[in-house]
Amino acid sequence: MVSASQPLSGTELAQQFHVSRQVIVQDIALLRAAHHDIVSTNRGYLLNNPKCIRRIFKTRHDNDEIVDELQSIVDAGGKVTDVFVNHKVYGQIRADMAIRSRKDIDKFMQDICSGKSTPLLNVTAGYHYHTVEAESEETLDYIEKILREKKYLVE
Repeated sequence: MVSASQPLSGTELAQQFHVSRQVIVQDIALLRAAHHDIVSTNRGYLLNNPKCIRRIFKTRHDNDEIVDELQSIVDAGGKVTDVFVNHKVYGQIRADMAIRSRKDIDKFMQDICSGKSTPLLNVTAGYHYHTVEAESEETLDYIEKILREKKYLVE
């Protein structure tokens, strides 16, 4: 594993991993496409790895409030990493979401509305949990306040 506080050039990374520089360039492009914040400098690549704090919110609402709930979280600076329910028979059922923008919400809703599946909250009468990431406790506190005001938060 490579760890550095200074930029690493494509050549250095290629030598470290015994691959060509072109492979490194292609892999950097794939990592960026997966939303990793990689900066190219004249001295090499740097991974901006902001501090992320997580909190789990238990919420309840109907299908017609999904968009508002998700928009409330991302507009306040959060990333919805997953959704899960605690089913009385099957136990915990979890699905990754990785929703960080309204564009991601639109894509998620297109997939839901396609009829391929229904929202996970439907198996537990609207009760579900979200793991939310943010850069600060203050942001998570603000998200919690918004969810409480909108009566989505289950105390």
